[in-house]
Amino acid sequence: MNSDELIRGMAEDRAMQCLARNMVTNTDFLDAHQQSVLRLAFREPRGCGISFWGGYEDADRRIMVCLPDYADMEAEYVTGLLSVIRAEHSARSAASRTGRKLSHGDYLGALMGLGLKREMIGDILVRPEGADILVLSRVADYVLQNFSQAGRTNLSLTLLPVKELIVPVREGTLVRDTVASLRLDGIIASAFGLSRGRAAAAVRSGLVFVDHMECLETDRPVEEGAEIVLRHKGKVILEEVGGTSRKGRINILLKKL
Repeated sequence: MNSDELIRGMAEDRAMQCLARNMVTNTDFLDAHQQSVLRLAFREPRGCGISFWGGYEDADRRIMVCLPDYADMEAEYVTGLLSVIRAEHSARSAASRTGRKLSHGDYLGALMGLGLKREMIGDILVRPEGADILVLSRVADYVLQNFSQAGRTNLSLTLLPVKELIVPVREGTLVRDTVASLRLDGIIASAFGLSRGRAAAAVRSGLVFVDHMECLETDRPVEEGAEIVLRHKGKVILEEVGGTSRKGRINILLKKL
Protein backbone atom coordinates (compact mmCIF):
# COMPACT_ATOMS: atom_id res chain seq x y z
CA MET A 1 0.00 0.00 0.00
CA ASN A 2 1.51 3.34 -1.05
CA SER A 3 1.31 6.65 0.83
CA ASP A 4 -1.66 7.93 -1.19
CA GLU A 5 -3.65 4.79 -0.41
CA LEU A 6 -2.78 5.13 3.26
CA ILE A 7 -3.97 8.73 3.43
CA ARG A 8 -7.19 7.86 1.59
CA GLY A 9 -7.84 4.94 3.94
CA MET A 10 -7.27 7.12 6.99
CA ALA A 11 -9.63 9.79 5.65
CA GLU A 12 -12.27 7.17 4.82
CA ASP A 13 -12.10 5.97 8.43
CA ARG A 14 -12.68 9.52 9.69
CA ALA A 15 -15.67 9.98 7.39
CA MET A 16 -17.22 6.68 8.46
CA GLN A 17 -16.66 7.56 12.11
CA CYS A 18 -18.41 10.88 11.55
CA LEU A 19 -21.43 9.13 10.04
CA ALA A 20 -21.57 6.29 12.55
CA ARG A 21 -21.23 8.47 15.65
CA ASN A 22 -22.78 11.69 14.32
CA MET A 23 -19.73 13.65 15.48
CA VAL A 24 -17.10 15.95 14.04
CA THR A 25 -13.92 14.10 13.05
CA ASN A 26 -10.71 15.25 11.42
CA THR A 27 -7.40 14.19 9.97
CA ASP A 28 -4.00 15.49 11.00
CA PHE A 29 -2.42 18.29 8.96
CA LEU A 30 -2.08 17.55 5.26
CA ASP A 31 0.39 18.94 2.75
CA ALA A 32 -0.71 20.19 -0.68
CA HIS A 33 -0.34 16.79 -2.36
CA GLN A 34 -2.30 14.97 0.34
CA GLN A 35 -5.06 17.59 0.18
CA SER A 36 -5.27 17.12 -3.59
CA VAL A 37 -5.54 13.34 -3.18
CA LEU A 38 -8.41 13.71 -0.71
CA ARG A 39 -10.22 16.45 -2.62
CA LEU A 40 -10.32 14.06 -5.55
CA ALA A 41 -11.34 11.07 -3.42
CA PHE A 42 -14.19 12.98 -1.75
CA ARG A 43 -15.64 14.68 -4.82
CA GLU A 44 -18.81 12.63 -4.51
CA PRO A 45 -21.12 13.16 -1.47
CA ARG A 46 -20.36 10.83 1.45
CA GLY A 47 -23.27 11.69 3.72
CA CYS A 48 -21.22 14.18 5.73
CA GLY A 49 -19.76 17.57 4.97
CA ILE A 50 -16.08 17.77 4.05
CA SER A 51 -13.99 20.88 4.57
CA PHE A 52 -10.26 21.56 4.39
CA TRP A 53 -9.17 24.06 7.03
CA GLY A 54 -5.85 25.34 8.30
CA GLY A 55 -6.87 28.11 10.69
CA TYR A 56 -7.07 30.93 8.13
CA GLU A 57 -8.13 31.47 4.54
CA ASP A 58 -4.78 31.14 2.79
CA ALA A 59 -3.36 28.30 4.90
CA ASP A 60 -1.02 25.93 3.10
CA ARG A 61 -1.25 23.02 5.51
CA ARG A 62 -4.81 22.00 6.40
CA ILE A 63 -6.78 19.34 8.20
CA MET A 64 -9.75 17.61 6.59
CA VAL A 65 -12.83 18.06 8.77
CA CYS A 66 -15.83 15.71 8.49
CA LEU A 67 -19.04 17.42 9.55
CA PRO A 68 -22.42 15.88 10.46
CA ASP A 69 -25.55 17.78 9.41
CA TYR A 70 -25.80 19.83 12.58
CA ALA A 71 -22.18 21.01 12.58
CA ASP A 72 -20.96 24.50 11.75
CA MET A 73 -17.36 25.27 10.75
CA GLU A 74 -17.52 28.46 12.84
CA ALA A 75 -18.50 26.61 16.02
CA GLU A 76 -15.99 26.31 18.85
CA TYR A 77 -16.05 22.50 18.70
CA VAL A 78 -14.57 22.84 15.18
CA THR A 79 -12.26 25.83 15.57
CA GLY A 80 -11.02 24.27 18.81
CA LEU A 81 -9.46 21.42 16.83
CA LEU A 82 -6.50 23.74 16.24
CA SER A 83 -4.56 26.01 18.57
CA VAL A 84 -2.07 28.82 18.15
CA ILE A 85 1.25 28.79 19.94
CA ARG A 86 2.60 32.34 19.94
CA ALA A 87 6.39 32.22 20.30
CA GLU A 88 8.18 35.48 21.02
CA HIS A 89 11.77 36.39 21.77
CA SER A 90 12.88 39.40 23.77
CA ALA A 91 14.79 42.42 22.51
CA ARG A 92 17.79 41.05 24.43
CA SER A 93 17.76 37.67 22.71
CA ALA A 94 20.63 36.47 20.58
CA ALA A 95 18.51 36.81 17.45
CA SER A 96 17.67 40.43 18.26
CA ARG A 97 21.25 41.39 19.23
CA THR A 98 22.84 39.96 16.10
CA GLY A 99 20.08 41.08 13.76
CA ARG A 100 19.56 37.49 12.60
CA LYS A 101 15.89 36.73 12.11
CA LEU A 102 14.58 33.36 13.18
CA SER A 103 13.32 31.53 10.12
CA HIS A 104 10.51 29.09 9.45
CA GLY A 105 13.14 26.34 9.46
CA ASP A 106 14.42 27.39 12.89
CA TYR A 107 10.98 27.01 14.45
CA LEU A 108 10.10 23.83 12.57
CA GLY A 109 13.43 22.19 13.34
CA ALA A 110 13.07 22.93 17.05
CA LEU A 111 9.53 21.52 17.12
CA MET A 112 10.54 18.37 15.27
CA GLY A 113 13.40 18.01 17.72
CA LEU A 114 10.79 17.58 20.46
CA GLY A 115 9.59 14.42 18.78
CA LEU A 116 6.54 15.98 17.14
CA LYS A 117 5.54 14.53 13.79
CA ARG A 118 5.21 16.94 10.87
CA GLU A 119 1.49 16.22 10.56
CA MET A 120 0.91 17.67 14.03
CA ILE A 121 2.16 21.09 12.93
CA GLY A 122 0.40 23.45 10.56
CA ASP A 123 1.58 26.74 9.10
CA ILE A 124 4.25 28.73 10.92
CA LEU A 125 3.66 32.46 10.42
CA VAL A 126 6.93 34.24 11.13
CA ARG A 127 7.19 37.86 12.24
CA PRO A 128 10.31 39.87 13.24
CA GLU A 129 9.56 39.39 16.95
CA GLY A 130 8.47 35.77 16.79
CA ALA A 131 5.93 33.50 15.16
CA ASP A 132 2.39 32.17 15.41
CA ILE A 133 2.45 28.40 15.06
CA LEU A 134 -0.67 26.38 14.30
CA VAL A 135 -0.78 22.96 15.96
CA LEU A 136 -3.34 20.26 16.63
CA SER A 137 -4.95 21.14 19.94
CA ARG A 138 -4.22 17.71 21.33
CA VAL A 139 -0.47 18.45 21.32
CA ALA A 140 -0.67 22.12 22.37
CA ASP A 141 0.04 21.46 26.07
CA TYR A 142 3.04 19.30 25.20
CA VAL A 143 4.45 22.11 23.04
CA LEU A 144 3.93 24.65 25.83
CA GLN A 145 5.77 22.47 28.32
CA ASN A 146 8.72 21.54 26.12
CA PHE A 147 9.28 24.17 23.43
CA SER A 148 11.69 26.74 24.84
CA GLN A 149 14.24 27.55 22.15
CA ALA A 150 14.59 27.98 18.38
CA GLY A 151 17.86 28.77 16.67
CA ARG A 152 19.54 28.99 20.12
CA THR A 153 17.14 31.78 21.04
CA ASN A 154 15.01 31.55 24.18
CA LEU A 155 11.29 31.89 23.57
CA SER A 156 8.28 32.88 25.63
CA LEU A 157 5.09 31.03 24.68
CA THR A 158 1.39 31.83 24.84
CA LEU A 159 -1.45 29.45 24.01
CA LEU A 160 -4.22 31.16 22.03
CA PRO A 161 -7.41 30.25 20.16
CA VAL A 162 -7.30 30.35 16.38
CA LYS A 163 -9.29 33.60 16.29
CA GLU A 164 -6.24 35.34 17.86
CA LEU A 165 -3.95 34.26 15.02
CA ILE A 166 -1.85 37.06 13.50
CA VAL A 167 -1.73 36.60 9.73
CA PRO A 168 0.97 38.71 8.05
CA VAL A 169 -0.37 40.92 5.28
CA ARG A 170 0.81 39.76 1.88
CA GLU A 171 0.38 42.64 -0.55
CA GLY A 172 1.59 40.75 -3.58
CA THR A 173 3.43 42.06 -6.62
CA LEU A 174 1.72 42.61 -9.95
CA VAL A 175 3.69 41.48 -12.99
CA ARG A 176 2.68 41.95 -16.61
CA ASP A 177 3.98 39.57 -19.26
CA THR A 178 3.08 37.96 -22.54
CA VAL A 179 2.85 34.23 -23.21
CA ALA A 180 2.45 32.19 -26.37
CA SER A 181 -0.58 30.40 -24.90
CA LEU A 182 -2.33 29.84 -21.58
CA ARG A 183 -0.78 26.40 -21.15
CA LEU A 184 0.16 25.64 -17.56
CA ASP A 185 3.86 25.18 -18.27
CA GLY A 186 3.98 28.55 -20.04
CA ILE A 187 2.27 30.34 -17.14
CA ILE A 188 4.61 28.65 -14.64
CA ALA A 189 7.65 29.67 -16.69
CA SER A 190 6.46 33.28 -16.80
CA ALA A 191 5.45 33.47 -13.13
CA PHE A 192 8.60 31.96 -11.64
CA GLY A 193 11.25 32.93 -14.19
CA LEU A 194 11.89 29.37 -15.37
CA SER A 195 12.65 27.95 -18.77
CA ARG A 196 9.73 26.21 -20.44
CA GLY A 197 11.53 22.88 -20.00
CA ARG A 198 12.07 23.35 -16.26
CA ALA A 199 8.48 24.50 -15.85
CA ALA A 200 7.20 21.40 -17.66
CA ALA A 201 9.43 19.16 -15.53
CA ALA A 202 8.02 20.75 -12.36
CA VAL A 203 4.47 20.03 -13.51
CA ARG A 204 5.25 16.42 -14.40
CA SER A 205 6.98 15.96 -11.02
CA GLY A 206 3.79 16.83 -9.11
CA LEU A 207 5.08 20.15 -7.80
CA VAL A 208 2.32 22.30 -9.30
CA PHE A 209 -1.18 22.84 -7.92
CA VAL A 210 -4.00 24.74 -9.58
CA ASP A 211 -6.81 25.82 -7.27
CA HIS A 212 -5.62 23.32 -4.62
CA MET A 213 -5.53 20.38 -7.04
CA GLU A 214 -2.33 18.73 -8.20
CA CYS A 215 -1.96 19.01 -11.95
CA LEU A 216 0.36 16.80 -14.01
CA GLU A 217 -0.76 18.06 -17.43
CA THR A 218 1.70 20.55 -18.90
CA ASP A 219 -0.78 21.66 -21.59
CA ARG A 220 -3.72 22.29 -19.27
CA PRO A 221 -5.27 25.71 -20.07
CA VAL A 222 -5.17 28.08 -17.10
CA GLU A 223 -8.25 30.22 -16.54
CA GLU A 224 -8.34 33.81 -15.35
CA GLY A 225 -8.50 33.95 -11.56
CA ALA A 226 -6.74 30.61 -11.07
CA GLU A 227 -4.44 30.23 -8.06
CA ILE A 228 -1.23 28.42 -8.93
CA VAL A 229 1.28 27.04 -6.44
CA LEU A 230 4.76 25.79 -7.29
CA ARG A 231 6.04 23.96 -4.24
CA HIS A 232 9.15 25.49 -2.66
CA LYS A 233 8.82 28.53 -4.95
CA GLY A 234 5.59 30.32 -4.11
CA LYS A 235 2.09 31.19 -5.20
CA VAL A 236 0.65 33.32 -8.01
CA ILE A 237 -2.81 34.27 -9.20
CA LEU A 238 -3.60 34.78 -12.88
CA GLU A 239 -5.34 38.09 -12.27
CA GLU A 240 -6.13 39.03 -15.83
CA VAL A 241 -6.00 37.66 -19.36
CA GLY A 242 -5.87 40.48 -21.89
CA GLY A 243 -5.75 40.77 -25.64
CA THR A 244 -2.98 39.71 -27.96
CA SER A 245 0.14 41.64 -28.89
CA ARG A 246 1.21 42.49 -32.42
CA LYS A 247 3.26 39.30 -32.40
CA GLY A 248 0.24 37.23 -31.45
CA ARG A 249 1.22 36.67 -27.82
CA ILE A 250 -1.34 36.84 -25.00
CA ASN A 251 -1.07 39.64 -22.45
CA ILE A 252 -1.41 38.45 -18.85
CA LEU A 253 -1.32 40.04 -15.40
CA LEU A 254 0.05 37.91 -12.56
CA LYS A 255 -0.13 38.59 -8.83
CA LYS A 256 2.86 37.04 -7.07
CA LEU A 257 2.26 36.31 -3.38
